[in-house]
Amino acid sequence: MNNFKALLKWKYYRIKNSRAMPTTLPLNQILNGNCIEILNTLPENSVDLVFADPPYNLQLQNDLYRPNMSKVDAVNNKWDKFSSFESYDIFTHEWLSATRRVLKETGTIWVIGSYHNIYRVGAIMQDLGFWILNDVIWLKTNPMPNFRGVRFTNAHETMIWAQKQKGTKYTFNHKAMKALNDDLQMRSDWVIPLATGKERLKSNGTKAHPTQKPEGLLYRVLLSSTNVGDVVLDPFFGSGTTGAVAKKLGRNFIGIERDKKYIKVAQKRIDAVTQSPAEALELPEKRNQVRVPFGALLESGLLKAGQILYFAKGKREAVILANGHLKCGKVIGSIHSLAKELTNTPANGWDMWFYKENGKLKVIDELREKGRKLKVAKGYKLKVPKGYKLKVAG
Repeated sequence: MNNFKALLKWKYYRIKNSRAMPTTLPLNQILNGNCIEILNTLPENSVDLVFADPPYNLQLQNDLYRPNMSKVDAVNNKWDKFSSFESYDIFTHEWLSATRRVLKETGTIWVIGSYHNIYRVGAIMQDLGFWILNDVIWLKTNPMPNFRGVRFTNAHETMIWAQKQKGTKYTFNHKAMKALNDDLQMRSDWVIPLATGKERLKSNGTKAHPTQKPEGLLYRVLLSSTNVGDVVLDPFFGSGTTGAVAKKLGRNFIGIERDKKYIKVAQKRIDAVTQSPAEALELPEKRNQVRVPFGALLESGLLKAGQILYFAKGKREAVILANGHLKCGKVIGSIHSLAKELTNTPANGWDMWFYKENGKLKVIDELREKGRKLKVAKGYKLKVPKGYKLKVAG
């Protein structure tokens, strides 16, 4: 163990002292070379998200055959082979350290793997200071069966989602993911098929890359944890799924790949992608919007004291009081507490109360949006002359 730590320390020192920093990020480019060496030439704190699909170190002992004796096209490439767990751990420590350096303080990282490697990767991530937010299970609808019948069919892979440092602000587009899931909160088990059929890239009639990930998987990753214009780094670019989805969603990408034949496949794939229209990509999260209290609508004149609001499209009525509370019969409370009282369940009053305009009922959340545009929620800051100290009475 001491030798292992000493070797890691030496390798990190060697990398740290051999960097040559560029002045700008190589956006929307695929860089050819060793991912660790290239990562250590990029500026610190410069990318918003890392998606990494590293070698799994599958440790396959023999060729696999189907019951009809046809050979299974398994992953047996040199880039997936390591001489020992120790050498794999050293490699993992190096590339994770390099990605952590370029990741912004508000950035996050996704790493995908199988039971062969994901537990080792997760432990090293924690040792380096990453804070794990979720482990997301990718459930494959069409996994390869276990032909030998000696263990369960491997029907899933695991993705670790982590922030660079515990407690820092990071991007999570909760509302977008909820909308993507038929307005239900998205869970951490994602049922997505393997990349097959037309999606599977071919070269001379065979798979262009043995571990091509489905675009549906990256779509969720990027939509959930990045915003339009963000920079997404993939240090194991492969067939370019990350770049293709990033372009489609209006994100910038940086790909690193050492195999030139994969770069050729990925570039052709990305060139064929059309970015979605700008208006389709702007999905503001309510938690990131200016907060507009209900009382601000009274102050701005969008609503008036004494005005009637209608609950659940007219089933009940309430009068608006001057302090912003509502009175329904003998019950008085905020738009939220009164909605909870009427439904016997926690409720968002912005979605439950309606006002009348030209004889039609409209949800009050529309007035909140008008309020944001009118900047009724803009706070006033007390301007204090330079050198003057405020004194608190009492």
